This record gives sequence, structure tokens and C-alpha cells, in this order.
Amino acid sequence: MNARQTNILDILSNQKRISVAELSAALEVSEVTIRKDLSLLEKKGLLQREHGFAAMVESDDINRRLSTNYENKRRIAQLAAESVSDGETVMIESGSCCALLAEILVKERRDVTIITNSVFIATFVRNEQGAHIILLGGEFQKDPQVMVGPLVRKCAESFYVDKLFAGTDGFNDRGAMSGDLMRDEAVRAMAENAKEISILTESDKFSRNGVVTLLPYSVIGTIYTDSRIEDAMLASLREMEINVCLAD
Repeated sequence: MNARQTNILDILSNQKRISVAELSAALEVSEVTIRKDLSLLEKKGLLQREHGFAAMVESDDINRRLSTNYENKRRIAQLAAESVSDGETVMIESGSCCALLAEILVKERRDVTIITNSVFIATFVRNEQGAHIILLGGEFQKDPQVMVGPLVRKCAESFYVDKLFAGTDGFNDRGAMSGDLMRDEAVRAMAENAKEISILTESDKFSRNGVVTLLPYSVIGTIYTDSRIEDAMLASLREMEINVCLAD
């Protein structure tokens, strides 16, 4: 995805719906070029096209979350990708930042294998030449497009990796939180088979909570987030000896 297409998503994040003519004027390119960009983004599920307009995806699934604040999520994912070397096998859990991490790895690394419970991630990178994906089996959840349940644990037991990357719905004094118990169980199963656990999240998640503890602070090695994190929260995480990496 090029910088102009990223700008289109950022504009849509703020305006929700915008005409092709307005995008053409704002980005100083022809309407033909804008239409080509919109076609590509629509194929990726990041927006929906209407006659003469582009609009945010209406459903509350991962496609909508991915297209919101896309550039910020991309910078977080790029920062996390720096920790992965050619030839590594990593686990990546669901989430929009995690999906972008997977895309970067298959494009910019050689011989990287991704083990995931996310059908969305497997589909999102399927056309990339370097994609080598192992999809964990389980019960399919429609909106997040992930596999959950006891079969995920059973499948995850077959692997051991150095790194697990996971998303989160929020935080509290116990750790990273989730709004879905079955997702929580899947992440914990994957975490048991990883040496190092990292969280990818936008800084606004630190002001949100969840229903169940996804991962306690004691097992989190690194948090990749953006520089808008509050100073008090940053200091607290570092006092717990969590490595916090900030994307500009």
C-alpha cells in the first residue's frame, strides 16, 4: 500500500464518507487515480465504494478496525517487525496491528513462518509471495475472523516459538484485557508455547478496560505502542520492567 492510499484511509477515519472529487483535490491526483486506489482498498476490505464516494466499512468487524487510524497502526507494526529476523517462526494473534505486522513480515522478511489463529490474517496476506502461514484450528468467530476453543490449545501445543505477538482490548491494574473469554483462552494457549510475549496496541487502549485478563503484566516482555501514551502509564510499565517501544 502506498502513501496516498494510506492518506485516503486516514481521511476516511475522520470524515467517514467522502467523494472521489474531494479526494482528488485533497491529494492532488486525478479522479482516475483515486478510483484505482479505492478499488484496491475495497478489495482488501478496508472501505466500501458508493457511486462517486468512498465510505468506511459499516460493520464492526476487523476490516473496519484495520482501516481506522491505519497509519498509526502501521507504524506500530513496523516497529514490532524490527524484532523479527529472516528465517524465524513466530506466533501472531488476531487484531488490526497484528494483521499489519504479518503483512510487513511476509513482504520484508525472508522465510518467515507465521503461526496464527486468525483467519483474517491468513486471508489478508494470502497473495504475498513470501507468505508461509500455519492456521490453528478451532471454532470460527465471524466478526474477528479468528479460531477459538479447545482445538486451538490442542493445535498450539504442537509448536514452540521465540515470539508471540498479540493485540488487546484494553488494560487495567492486572494486565492486558479482553472483552471475549474465548479469545482470552486462545491467547493464553498460544502464550504457553512462546518464549517472549509482545503486545501491539494503540495508546488509547490504555484508557479502556475489558471483561477478562488476557495476559498479566508478569508475562508481557514488550509493548509496542505510539508516543501518545501518557507519561504516568509509561513510567508504570517500565517500573514493572516491561520494554515499551514507541512508534513516532
